[in-house]
Amino acid sequence: MKTALVHHPIYQKHDTGPGHPETPARYEAVMKVLREDEGLWNSLVEITPEKASKGLIQAAHTPQHFKLVETAFGEGYNRLDADTTISMCSFDASLLAAGGVVAAVDTVMHGDADNSFVVVRPPGHHATAERPMGFCLFNNVAVGAKYARNKYREIERVAIVDWDVHHGNGTQGIFYDDPNIHFFSMHQYPWYPGTGSRGESGFGRGLGATLNVPVKADTPAAQQKRMFESALEEISKNFRPDLIMISAGFDAHRTDPLGQLLLEDPDYVSMTCTVKQWANEACKGRIVSCLEGGYNLETLGETVRCHVAELCRN
Repeated sequence: MKTALVHHPIYQKHDTGPGHPETPARYEAVMKVLREDEGLWNSLVEITPEKASKGLIQAAHTPQHFKLVETAFGEGYNRLDADTTISMCSFDASLLAAGGVVAAVDTVMHGDADNSFVVVRPPGHHATAERPMGFCLFNNVAVGAKYARNKYREIERVAIVDWDVHHGNGTQGIFYDDPNIHFFSMHQYPWYPGTGSRGESGFGRGLGATLNVPVKADTPAAQQKRMFESALEEISKNFRPDLIMISAGFDAHRTDPLGQLLLEDPDYVSMTCTVKQWANEACKGRIVSCLEGGYNLETLGETVRCHVAELCRN
């Protein structure tokens, strides 16, 4: 398998201030470990993204949301909510974050790689159509899914797999009534942001196109992994995607300070393999994976490396 790695130095310049868990050091930690694995690094197709246009962002967000992020940055720090800080380079970083997912979609659709991983900051899955939230400015995966369907005739149905420890409320809300975007989230529950019960399954024409698998704190990893596999099996019976996107949060790792789940690196490898098998059967292996959470700087890089290495594996 040929895997593209989408990255940009601006992702490290989104400064969230002292003590914030979504720190620029996350990007540095991931890139350092990936570069140290020379065999893996040399096999990757490096992609430098461009900024997503206003129009691409507003396919997933209201004009008011775009304007808020555009005008909020300046000297020093500005809080958009209790958790979400913006600073001088944050607007450019957020445009290049969404643009990174767009570039990953193009790379896969043009056949330059079988799948892609985006080492993106700021993350995106909490950003709703109307507002930034939970460290997230624009919803990178949602922008990418909208772009893929609008740009490529062969992309009608997209599956979004979110295994972050926190529920992807923003992504769910953006696509809640869309039957052609299947959103699946496995997350700790109850936990921030308080959404993601099993009963949240879509609305109107989108009823049934959302599947939430809430997981209790301290659930054994083997049990959580079985829940994940059963969910994908359930989805695949009724939904055949043309593209699979992963909101790849690694804060369900047992060492993470912001979660209480127990996954380890081999579990992420197994889940990646399961998604790859579905992609190979359904959509010619097309996967776009995007970094979301993961806040233990000592373990994040190696966990991401394991995920990327499995994406590369034949």
